[in-house]
Amino acid sequence: MSDSNKSLPARLSLLKGILPVSRAALLRDALAGLSLASMDIPQVLGYARIAGMPTVTGLYTAVLPLVGFALFGASRHLVVAADSATATIFASRLSTMALMGSAEYVALAGMVALLTAALLLLARIFRLGFLADFLSRTVLVGFLAGVGVQVSIAMLGDMFGMSVPFPSSRSLAQLAYVAGHLAHVNPPTLALTVLVVGAILGLKRLLPRVPMALVAVVGSIVASKAFDFASHGISVLGPISGGLPPLRFPAATWQQFLDLVPVAASCFVMIIAQSAAAARVYAQKYHEEVDTNADILGLAAANAAAAFTGTFVVNGSPTQTAMAERAGTRSQVGQLSFAAVVVVVLLFLSPLLQYLPHCVLAGIVFTIALGLINVQSLKAIRSESPGEFTLALVTAAAVVMVGVEHGILLAVALSLMRHVRHSYHPHTMVLEPVAPAGRWQAVPARPGTMTAPGLIVYRFGSDLFFANDHFFTLEVTQLIDSASDPLRWFIVDAGAITDLDYSAARTLSDLIQNLHERKIAVIFGRVNGYLRSDMDRHGVTLIIGASNIFGTLHEALVAAGVNPAGHEPGVL
Repeated sequence: MSDSNKSLPARLSLLKGILPVSRAALLRDALAGLSLASMDIPQVLGYARIAGMPTVTGLYTAVLPLVGFALFGASRHLVVAADSATATIFASRLSTMALMGSAEYVALAGMVALLTAALLLLARIFRLGFLADFLSRTVLVGFLAGVGVQVSIAMLGDMFGMSVPFPSSRSLAQLAYVAGHLAHVNPPTLALTVLVVGAILGLKRLLPRVPMALVAVVGSIVASKAFDFASHGISVLGPISGGLPPLRFPAATWQQFLDLVPVAASCFVMIIAQSAAAARVYAQKYHEEVDTNADILGLAAANAAAAFTGTFVVNGSPTQTAMAERAGTRSQVGQLSFAAVVVVVLLFLSPLLQYLPHCVLAGIVFTIALGLINVQSLKAIRSESPGEFTLALVTAAAVVMVGVEHGILLAVALSLMRHVRHSYHPHTMVLEPVAPAGRWQAVPARPGTMTAPGLIVYRFGSDLFFANDHFFTLEVTQLIDSASDPLRWFIVDAGAITDLDYSAARTLSDLIQNLHERKIAVIFGRVNGYLRSDMDRHGVTLIIGASNIFGTLHEALVAAGVNPAGHEPGVL
């Protein structure tokens, strides 16, 4: 179809998460959005509590930000609204800059959302969707587990009815404070908390489709108004301004602006990683195309809308996306229906929220936080890869002990370090004969291993670059020095090497010249086009000799005077 025949949304790449849509699908998703609203409204209220923002701002995150993503994003399933991970990231920093819930705090939260939107827009312009791949699933599981523990601890004060605020934003200090002030627990508040948490957790498996959080909110509001909970020492939210969110530009001083850039960067990383992961899961499930860069543009629009409507950073939430999928939504029409319900609540039902007890909201948040601790994933990681399990625990511990902002940076660093470690010290192998048939098999490279009299076939399992070229040289030298027979041929199986940088080329050239002086011929087999291009450009081909570079290992063995028949394994 030519561009002239395309509709305006198609030409502008808009509404990818909605179009195409049929009348039946439109009705189905609209009704599913109503079901999603019943489950999600209590959650966004809880996320506002995590963020330290006025409760009504949680509802604001599900209005224009959600519409912004539906307009510009590509995922048909991703729910973009308030999220516990990003709420915790900026709240941990903003709480040191202004009083939680104050006008200054709200303005700073809006500035974080605006900065995050700017970073996301830059990521879209430069097509940086691939950045989502740099936060491994392992450390993301650990990070979210740490956030779950941190948020759970932060809710204990409200759950126990402790009227005095925590003296510190550090989780361990908060836990110590709660333990030292158990005498100040308010019994009616604690009883209500236990009832709410027990009902949500206890009925989660028995009645998974029943929105117990909504039942808890509505039931506690009715009971609070009827029995005057406030007069019995149970703290309630108090008067809440209703109506649609106000449009305003978030104000901040230049120094505050600079202080908020690292916070926005941390939110940016989490949004990229979490949103892309959630979008990919459901796109694959329903065999749909994944357009990460378009989703990034939608996320930028959503956060810009959040900044100008008096609320805070929004994120593509895996939890809420899963809830939407269970509710039956198959396009952003369901999310728009959810936004419409929120508008109705803001216009007509917000006065009733003033009777909502703090402990009920804290109890709901507590159950959300527990859900972030994915025990099944941690068990699977531990059984399959103990090393990665340690990384997950280290990340979780860092979040709890030093804070979310530092935890996300550590998560990225650990992901990159794990990748670099594999490239720096890759798996290496040598072909050796197996008695009695004499066929060859690949075994881990170790001194003394030989393929045949006068021959070693060595496989290096990574690209050659500045960080691992010395490891390559050292291991090759050790294999040659420890050979039981005088060596004539050294064959490098280069099947896993696709790149050779300048530093590695110089090191490799020196090694080959040294081996030539020792009367050892060096042959490269399974050289692909990318590696051959690098070898030609860096002059390595001239040193090795073009006649000693082959596209298959079979040719390399023949060049060494070996008949591979009867010896080579199938991979040769």
